[in-house]
Amino acid sequence: MKIYTLHTKQNLPISLDQAWQLLSDPKNLKTITPDYMGFEILSGADRPMYPGQIIQYIVTPVLGIKTKWVTEITHVRDHEYFVDEQRFGPYALWHHKHFIKEIPGGVEMEDIVDYKVPLGILGQLAHPFLVKPKLNEIFEYRKKKLIELFGEYKAPTS
Repeated sequence: MKIYTLHTKQNLPISLDQAWQLLSDPKNLKTITPDYMGFEILSGADRPMYPGQIIQYIVTPVLGIKTKWVTEITHVRDHEYFVDEQRFGPYALWHHKHFIKEIPGGVEMEDIVDYKVPLGILGQLAHPFLVKPKLNEIFEYRKKKLIELFGEYKAPTS
């Protein structure tokens, strides 16, 4: 069983409160997800994030195939981190940790996704050509969208 990890970091020129408001509202996921993914929240996004929250989505990750995705928010530490885990969806395993911390002039946002592709050896063969590039593309889109929304981070000079 091969488990893959995607790890990204991004600094933004916003406050910890602004970052938490953005990340802790599931409705904001649509804003930072590429349009071609056909991202639509079906249920569970009517309240701010809390442990045990179940959120149901429809996504179209590849070849125009609509897929239902159900995640659970399993851990939340206010203004520090939260974890979402797939309960049903396109991955054999999806465990996504979101961390934020204050840095001089803004915040650092860090994502660590541990995931396993379905279909055993066939999934592993498809991973470097299909799954990994698609995930990298989605997270790169998020980075660009966040810069578009909040501006580019510039480290303060001393």
